[in-house]
Amino acid sequence: MSPEPACKPVRIWDLPTRLFHWLLALTVIGSVVSGQIGGNAMVWHIRLGLVVLALLAFRLVWGFAGGYWSRFAAFLYGPRSVAAYLRGESGPDGRFYIGHSPVGALSVWGLLGFLALQVATGLIADDEIATTGPLNRFVSNRIANLASTWHAQVGKRVLIVLAIAHVAAVLYYLWRKQRNLIAPMIHGDMPLPRGAVVSADGTLQRLAALLIAAAAAALAWWIGSLATA
Repeated sequence: MSPEPACKPVRIWDLPTRLFHWLLALTVIGSVVSGQIGGNAMVWHIRLGLVVLALLAFRLVWGFAGGYWSRFAAFLYGPRSVAAYLRGESGPDGRFYIGHSPVGALSVWGLLGFLALQVATGLIADDEIATTGPLNRFVSNRIANLASTWHAQVGKRVLIVLAIAHVAAVLYYLWRKQRNLIAPMIHGDMPLPRGAVVSADGTLQRLAALLIAAAAAALAWWIGSLATA
C-alpha cells in the first residue's frame, strides 16, 4: 500500500474573503436585531442595511477577481455534483472537500441571493410610520407596499431560517464528521496534499480588494444619500 500523501497548510480563503464573511455575519445580526427593536434603532437598521449592500457589491466583484476558491466558478456546482457529493464522492482532485462543498455552495448561494433580495426590498420599502428606503420615491406605492411586506415578514423569516441552517450545517460537520470549517475561515489555511490549488492572497490581491471595497462603500453611500436628495 502506498503511503498517504503528505499534507501541508494551503491557503484556501484569502484575507478579503475572510473579512467579508465575518463582517457580513456581524452586520446581518445587527440589522436583524435593530429591525426587531424598531423605533430609534431603525436608523441603525438602515445604516447596517447599506453596509450589507456594500459587502454584497464587494463580493460580487470578488467572486471574479478573488483567490481561486473564492471565485464563483469554484463553487458553481450542478445537480450531478450535488448527487455525487451526497453519495460520498470527493469530486475531481478532492475539490468537494476544499472550499465550499456542493451542498455548502447551495447554502451560500441561497444566503447571498436572499440577502440581496432583502437589501433590494429594504431600499424601496416604506413602513408608513417613520422609515422609508432611500429608493422608495422611484417606485409606485403598490411596489413599495409589496416590498415592505416581503422585507419585514416573509424575507426576514426566510433569511433567519437560512442563517440558522448554515450555522447548523457547520456545527454538524464539526461534531459528526470531524471537519472543522470554522478554523480555515479564521486563518485561511487547510491541510491538503501537495498539488492542491492555492488561493492567491498577496499584497497585490489585498490592495485590489481594498480598492474594490472602497468603490462598493462609495456606491452604498451614494444610494443612501438619495434619501435626502
